[in-house]
Amino acid sequence: MECCTLQENLFESEMFGHERGAFTGADRQKKGLIEAAEGGTLFLDEIGEIELSIQAKLLRVLETGRFRRLGGIRDLPANARVVAATNRNLDEMSHQGNFRKDLYYRLSAFVLEVPPLRERKEDIPGLAQHFISHHNFSRRVDQHLSEAALRLMMQYDCPGNIRELSNVVERAIILSRGNPEILPEHVIISPTASTSRRCSDFEHEPTLEQIERDYLE
Repeated sequence: MECCTLQENLFESEMFGHERGAFTGADRQKKGLIEAAEGGTLFLDEIGEIELSIQAKLLRVLETGRFRRLGGIRDLPANARVVAATNRNLDEMSHQGNFRKDLYYRLSAFVLEVPPLRERKEDIPGLAQHFISHHNFSRRVDQHLSEAALRLMMQYDCPGNIRELSNVVERAIILSRGNPEILPEHVIISPTASTSRRCSDFEHEPTLEQIERDYLE
């Protein structure tokens, strides 16, 4: 569940579910994510983005192991493991009053810290090939990175981490135009800088078609 898109007025309905008639438009009972994760794991991404009021409701579930559907009259067991992820410092946020300390202590029973991609560049080859293999528009061609293209990617620190690496790979797939091998010239680390440099090579403002033809040549 993406917590950064979670609004307070939708939290209870999405997380806990609702009963028929709980609010206008609730024409049937709906199970929430806690029930959907019964016996499994509920993953909350970007947990540091949720509002304090939502934090209080989540804390109650973690402390009591029970919840109630919106509009319901009885508590139900919450039988799901909760795993949360964030790129923010929750400890620091809790001291600043932006994140509940009691919720932080509940969530931090077991903490895994994942270092930034620049500190684990040995993961880049596997991640890059994963992105290549799972892009819908590239599946008709069995593509792979050339050694030179991979070296170029590994020299870059990727301040945007895995999301940025995914963008770099996607651009390379598009520019390779179905070539089974992705070459260094397909790897554009900074698209803005590349476009600016190439536009300056023309005597006038080029069209997209002219830039593309020039790049392919």
